[in-house]
Amino acid sequence: MPRLSRIGLLGFLSLVVLSGFAVSAGLDKVLAIAWVAFAAMAGAAALGSRPGESTHARKLVWAFGLASGAMITSAAVFLVPNAIGHHPQFGGFGIAFGILTGFGAHTVGHRLMHLDVPFDHAALELTAHSLTAGAIIGLVYGNMPSLGLLLGLAIVSHKGPAGYVAAHRLRRAGKPVSILLLPAAGVGITAILSALLNVPSSDAANGIVFGFAAGVFLHVAMDFLPRCELGGEVYEVAQLSDDAHHLLDKLRTHAVASTTLGGVVVFVFWLTIAQP
Repeated sequence: MPRLSRIGLLGFLSLVVLSGFAVSAGLDKVLAIAWVAFAAMAGAAALGSRPGESTHARKLVWAFGLASGAMITSAAVFLVPNAIGHHPQFGGFGIAFGILTGFGAHTVGHRLMHLDVPFDHAALELTAHSLTAGAIIGLVYGNMPSLGLLLGLAIVSHKGPAGYVAAHRLRRAGKPVSILLLPAAGVGITAILSALLNVPSSDAANGIVFGFAAGVFLHVAMDFLPRCELGGEVYEVAQLSDDAHHLLDKLRTHAVASTTLGGVVVFVFWLTIAQP
């Protein structure tokens, strides 16, 4: 029987407890996004941890492509206009700071991967991503409750494929996949807490906050684009075949199609649901 990670279990229980506070505070949208993120990562991790489960490069490209395309479109449509609408210059600075912060955190995170810590490095990186994304989601929805669920759901859509890949790696390394319960719950933990914070009611502050959120999510989405190049996650899976380079050439078409479709799906949902 697989070992149950105590840290993962603690993350899950923390989300359950905080969900009670979210219900009492009326944070319905934040709560829905939190549990969708948890279900997506935990469910995909369960699939990726099955004995004999193999990761197919084409499936990976479509999973990451749909998620990243939806995230980029959602951030551009729902967050960027809000940032610029509050204050064009401060909103623009917020977007720039968000992208640069995302790049900095990602780069430093890779350095931390080489540290000797009593925690799986992949799970550690996923947890950091989840906690950061959750904090920004909560801040945005807590201060702009009129936002629809489509933005939040698109942002956490990458949790599924990320959990699947991480679980597959953990299983091959003989490590407990249940550690992924922590990053799965991480979005909800920080989202609920940050949703209780109030941003100063000024156009400059709102421009920076919404711009920063847009920048961070744009960086995360671009980081998850299915790049079919040497050394990437897609290549790691593709090289299991006899002709990895030929497969990568074919997968580039799927990468373009999947990311485009992810954006189109958001547009269709916005056109049919978000519009009066």
